[in-house]
Amino acid sequence: MRILAIDTALGACAACVFEAGAAAPLAGEQIAMDRGHAEALMPLIERVMAGVEGGFSGLDRVAVTVGPGSYTGLRVGISAARGIALAAGIPAVGVTTLAATAAPLIGREPGRVIAAALDARHGQVWFQALSSEGKPLVSVRQVNHRDAARAIGAGPVSLVGSAALAIANEAWAIGLDALVIDDSKAPDIAWVARLGLIADPQSAPPRPLYLKAPETTPQDRARLPRR
Repeated sequence: MRILAIDTALGACAACVFEAGAAAPLAGEQIAMDRGHAEALMPLIERVMAGVEGGFSGLDRVAVTVGPGSYTGLRVGISAARGIALAAGIPAVGVTTLAATAAPLIGREPGRVIAAALDARHGQVWFQALSSEGKPLVSVRQVNHRDAARAIGAGPVSLVGSAALAIANEAWAIGLDALVIDDSKAPDIAWVARLGLIADPQSAPPRPLYLKAPETTPQDRARLPRR
């Protein structure tokens, strides 16, 4: 099975093509950026697909990060994934950013809690904790730094994600054994592809996962009067 993976949820614009059973993507590109995903994504996908024999017709599936993440970024990536899947007549699946962030540590940190923490701004984090084997311990949630550290339990814990250091500081303050493994702002696109390959299209749709309302203000003053 060959999959195209897309990520625009956080601080990167990325895509790769991955073959089931392979050790590395057939082609891929990941650019760090906080804004401009809408303009960058389709040219990036075209460059990635140009490096793969068979192009879009050789794909069997599309995977996309569905959040938590930037409201605009999620819409960009999910719209692209849905459009490509529809045009190619193949399924599209969603992968959470927290799962993709934590995935590289599963099975590699025996006896430790694996916690993924992403900066949600304003003192908040998007957070999830798993056992070393990948069993959910703390469900996906948005909490402050202190509550995230306390949700870990007795630890020890290995932390990943853009808010990993902030959570580690809170964990150290309450006496937990905490290690910061990686504080990247976005997941490795290859792990989005790996999780997408094993996802069930029926239970993992390419649908946005929002943990808070979008930060927008209704333009009541611009509303036209009804007749």
